[in-house]
Amino acid sequence: MLNMDFSKRVAIRTEEQEWVSSPAGGVLRKPLAREDAERGHATSVVRYEAGASFKRHEHPLGEEILVLDGVFSDETGDYPAGTYFRNPPGTGHAPFSRDGCTLLVKLHQFDERDLTPVQIDTHSQPWLPGIGGLEVMPLHNFEHEHVALVKWPAGERFQPHRHFGGEEIFVLSGEFCDENGRYPVGTWIRSPHLSQHHPFVDEETVIWVKTGHLPLQV
Repeated sequence: MLNMDFSKRVAIRTEEQEWVSSPAGGVLRKPLAREDAERGHATSVVRYEAGASFKRHEHPLGEEILVLDGVFSDETGDYPAGTYFRNPPGTGHAPFSRDGCTLLVKLHQFDERDLTPVQIDTHSQPWLPGIGGLEVMPLHNFEHEHVALVKWPAGERFQPHRHFGGEEIFVLSGEFCDENGRYPVGTWIRSPHLSQHHPFVDEETVIWVKTGHLPLQV
């Protein structure tokens, strides 16, 4: 098990991690949280080398992917950098990449009732006004769980706030900051239920963020 105590805050600079081989040749991973070696809850950065493929597999409790670079593919199509999609519980596929790609992947973390497939090209979606100078691109909502991209303008300071149901962040560009530290591109942060912070940025920054999905008993 890796980082499965949801009562603890975790911050990992994935750019500083080493790649770890997977069971599929040419598919490498940087594990962030993992319940078991090849099953159950898992969050990872995954790299497909050019021509790599993974055998067909099912998603008992769903698969959530954000394509960070390159083009990710399966039998349903090709998904370039910036694509966000959710394969709900009960689905499966045989993924591959012709020229290589890097992904943020979350496995086995859906509510079993959350059955809506999602495919969004974030490069073509509009930004909506958020609190203060923030801009928000909603990606998915299910009951208390909310997923979005958030764009922070240079110099933005956000109000101190608590995370009911926790918060998870992946820094896509710029540098995200709070009183606990500074987080460059590729940093993954998971904060537990009712944790609090006072975030800010010095430069324009874009983050992927999910809230409300972590256990409430900590």
